[in-house]
Amino acid sequence: MRYLMVILMGYLIGSSSMSYYLGRLNNINVFKSGTGNLGASNMVLIMGWKAGIIVAIHDILKAYIAVLLAQRLFGDLPYVGELAGIACVIGHIFPFYLKFKGGKGFASYIGMTIALDWRFAIGLIILCAILTLITDYIVAATFTSIFVVPIYIGFSNNSFITCCILLIGTGVMLYKHRDNISRLRKGTEIGLRSAHKGENRLK
Repeated sequence: MRYLMVILMGYLIGSSSMSYYLGRLNNINVFKSGTGNLGASNMVLIMGWKAGIIVAIHDILKAYIAVLLAQRLFGDLPYVGELAGIACVIGHIFPFYLKFKGGKGFASYIGMTIALDWRFAIGLIILCAILTLITDYIVAATFTSIFVVPIYIGFSNNSFITCCILLIGTGVMLYKHRDNISRLRKGTEIGLRSAHKGENRLK
């Protein structure tokens, strides 16, 4: 029962969508703009960098808070940080009040990683930034992260169960990014440098 409480808490925190809130405030239907995704990268495309940064910070913090809150409230139980973090990522991807149509989970995944191992997360963020600059695609950093994080944290904790829990997030995010994978194969994926072409900007 307590594990279910951890998962539910993480999911509900993750369901908060700053992209949706900003879109409503600015009379923009985010679902019908850009890639239609409720995440930071799409907000950069349709509303500019300011909106994208606000969304990214929100999405990172909610996962960070979910992990720390679970560890504070249920610290006597093993794996609660990992469970809360993955539940938060899933909540971000499938928010119940938006017909389970949310973002793609990358920022929240990073937030979870910061809470679980901040030193490793710093190196990962630097690597992600380099990969994004080189490839022009955020998905390159995403795919790297969702495979490296479970392996590293599972290995560093000497825990196969930790690795398996985090791999649940890997599977969900791969499913959510299936369109990106298809566009990459076709050469039609939107590059980050195209963000300046967005017509809408946060006031």
